Parts: sequence; structure tokens; C-alpha cells
Amino acid sequence: MAQSKTYLNVPYGEKDAAKALGAKWDAAIKKWYAPANSDPTQFAKWQTEASSAAAKKPKSRSSGNILAGVTTHPKDKDFVAYNGDEPPWD
Repeated sequence: MAQSKTYLNVPYGEKDAAKALGAKWDAAIKKWYAPANSDPTQFAKWQTEASSAAAKKPKSRSSGNILAGVTTHPKDKDFVAYNGDEPPWD
């Protein structure tokens, strides 16, 4: 019979408290989990539906580091941004 894991959303500062209650570290996906033979009510503060779904679903890297709605301005007033189509000089 396979043992099921309940993945937890444990902040770094609370890892020792979770470990003291019996939580284990899954190094493959880098998340804490409550073993199947433990009392799930002990880990209630770290349990969320999103944390167990995130553990199963790989993260998409397509969005990169682009923030929607963020505008940056150059410090140099004569700066010309290069968009990759044509060089900004002539």
C-alpha cells in the first residue's frame, strides 16, 4: 500500500516547528510534507489546497521576470532603447 504525502506550505522561519511535529522534507520538489501516518490537524496552519496542487504541477517559466503594469524610466535623458528589430543609431 502506497503512503500518501500531504504537502505543506511552511515558511523558512517555521521549519523547525513543522519538523518537531513530524513533518518531513521532500528534497526532490523542495517542500515539507506530513507523512500519511501523522495527525493532519497538527499541520492545519500550513495546509492549503494550493500548496498540494503546486507540488504536483510544475512551475511555468514562460512569464520570466516581467511584471505587468511596471514602467521603468532611464536615468539618461538621451537613452534610446534597443528593441532588437533595428539598431537605434543611424
